[in-house]
Amino acid sequence: MSLKAPFIILLITSILVLASCRLFNPKPIPCVQKTIPDKFSVFTTSAAPEQKWWETFHDYELNALVEEALSNNMNLKQIWARLKQARATAIQAGAYRYPALTGTAGATHSRKRTKNRSALTSTSENYSLGLSTSYELDLWGRVRAEQEAAILSAEASKQDLNAAAITLAAEVTNRWLQIIAQRTQKHLLNEQLKTNKTFLELINLRFRHAMVSALDVYQQRQVIDQLRAQIPLIKAQESRLMNELSVLLGKAPRSPLIISRPDLPKLEPMPSTGIPADLLENRPDIKAAQLRLQSAGWNVSSARADRLPSLTLSARAVIENKRLDLLLDNWLLSLAANLTVPVFDGNRRASEVDRTMAMKDENLAAYRQIILTAIREVEDTLVTEARQKEHILELKQVIHTARKALAQATLRYRNGLNDYLPVLTQILSVQDLERNLIAQRTTLLINRISLYRSLGGTWTDDLIRQKGSSRGGPCDRHD
Repeated sequence: MSLKAPFIILLITSILVLASCRLFNPKPIPCVQKTIPDKFSVFTTSAAPEQKWWETFHDYELNALVEEALSNNMNLKQIWARLKQARATAIQAGAYRYPALTGTAGATHSRKRTKNRSALTSTSENYSLGLSTSYELDLWGRVRAEQEAAILSAEASKQDLNAAAITLAAEVTNRWLQIIAQRTQKHLLNEQLKTNKTFLELINLRFRHAMVSALDVYQQRQVIDQLRAQIPLIKAQESRLMNELSVLLGKAPRSPLIISRPDLPKLEPMPSTGIPADLLENRPDIKAAQLRLQSAGWNVSSARADRLPSLTLSARAVIENKRLDLLLDNWLLSLAANLTVPVFDGNRRASEVDRTMAMKDENLAAYRQIILTAIREVEDTLVTEARQKEHILELKQVIHTARKALAQATLRYRNGLNDYLPVLTQILSVQDLERNLIAQRTTLLINRISLYRSLGGTWTDDLIRQKGSSRGGPCDRHD
């Protein structure tokens, strides 16, 4: 009977452990495919590209700026640190699945003096070595659920890093593009100044021959002064953008940056967008939301398992003697089992289950919302690009017509058929349209950047491999 008892205990324990593997496993994530449209308004059959999209602007200086930002941006470094923290937390959670072993060593020396009729002094020594271990049997899968939740949270942090990298690349490209746009506007203002000075010379010549009034001269000078007044604002905006770009690169404001491109880049053809369902794999923020939803499910499993009894095994071995050379002669070995059963806790454990289930519902709603937002962002950029292209085409036609009207007004003015007001009106119209065209082209390019960001991509996976921060172990289980 004494031989069967350990076997029966081992058999029961094995059955409980095996049963716990699936007792409180979280439920599968509800299907979201039904809420996703079959295609975008601008449909392409091929999948979205995985390349580094900023390279489509064909500018080596931009490529260098983005790579520098991905290496030195302070916000990105903060997220790197949070990822390391999450991975360390996952390792800590997994440590409770293994026994804890602690070693002890001690040595004492005491001296006692007793004074009665004669003074007596006695000394004693004691030496000890010991090992102690404890292990909680994961009968209901609570420890495993905590580890799975921590691993998934770490993976979500990894996707947060990928999302931040995609956003950072878009922000750097956006600032680079706006700096070039400001310089283009400044160049155009200088060219318009030259044109207006030419008109002023013509008016002054006619004024000296008493062919026009002084009013025409002052009106033209006013146009020149207005153009000059805009140049400082353009320079100030360029300086602000340069400072913003410097900070994105992890540098102090006013740091020297190399941007030598003279004009806005050409817009490349529309990239492949794939179908809306591709966003589930290409958008790291969607992946992060899905992983957090799965983590919340394991937290529910952990809270439910915590309401059940727990069994902890412990062992202790000690060797002790008053003489160091006889240390191994005396030893003590103890084994113990401790069963803990929750009886009354004021509904603390039950409310924890309710809390984790509510958090899971929150994460499910957030997951669905992020999917809908991602689809809307792509759809908005696609529609905006199509309409913006139409607007630019019509704007170019307006500029063409306005230049013809300016030529006719100038011709009639030189021939004395009308006063200067029609010429002045057309000058202001043409020059405003030219500046507006640059602004609209910039808007179109910025919208393309937003499209690339909205489509996501998997190029950020190389970022973690290049950093060498991906360490083997439990954190890589869900890769």
